[in-house]
Amino acid sequence: MKPLPEAEAAPRPPGISVQGLTLQFGPHVVFKDLTFEIPGGEFVALLGSSGVGKSSLLKIIAGLATATAGTVAGTDGRPIAGRIAYMGQQDLLFPWLDVIGNVTLGARLRHQKPDLAWAEHLLERVGLAGRRKALPNALSGGMRQRAAIARTLYERRPIVLMDEPFSALDAITRAKIQDLAAELLAEQTVLLITHDPMEACRLGHHLMMLSGHPATIGAPITVAGVPPRAPDDPNVLKSQGHLLRLFVEHAQ
Repeated sequence: MKPLPEAEAAPRPPGISVQGLTLQFGPHVVFKDLTFEIPGGEFVALLGSSGVGKSSLLKIIAGLATATAGTVAGTDGRPIAGRIAYMGQQDLLFPWLDVIGNVTLGARLRHQKPDLAWAEHLLERVGLAGRRKALPNALSGGMRQRAAIARTLYERRPIVLMDEPFSALDAITRAKIQDLAAELLAEQTVLLITHDPMEACRLGHHLMMLSGHPATIGAPITVAGVPPRAPDDPNVLKSQGHLLRLFVEHAQ
């Protein structure tokens, strides 16, 4: 394995402050008066049933959608625009660019020289070193997802927002990429949407659940130990059981 390219030491990343966030479409209120804070440098997993508004919340935080009311800012009081790496549910690879071109796309759009050493390191870590020149249509769905994850990690942004980034991966690859994400995002502020309680408990410092109509966020759940936790870690099993009980309660 190639050595990790050295990066400049970065200050502690800002957290995310959400105040009074409301999203409404006509008479339908998706969520109302959401207020929470994610401390800088923490990995938080957001769970909830399909259609409850998780992806809409993430897009508002990312600046890709507009809330009806409320504000989003860094815990340092500054806007978080320009300090975010965002990965949506779709890989959104450009079909005319090869894998390494897709991974380094952000640098090219900013008219910067791509950091090829960093990009190649990431491709090696996600198991795509031999496909760096392949076009997306030559990749499987899981490979495309891994390329999109590498593109997100390439950005080295202090705040990372991810919407079910591991959903297209098989179980073994998923566990490996979860470990990689936990390693490479250890110094960033991360908000991850997932439907998988095991994934949430392996990766999150804290877990939040969005539920109800209109949706609200309950008190955060703290998972003991340091991510990435082993699947059979007692802290994972305990927190996973607690989450499953909450899912059942909210489904009734």
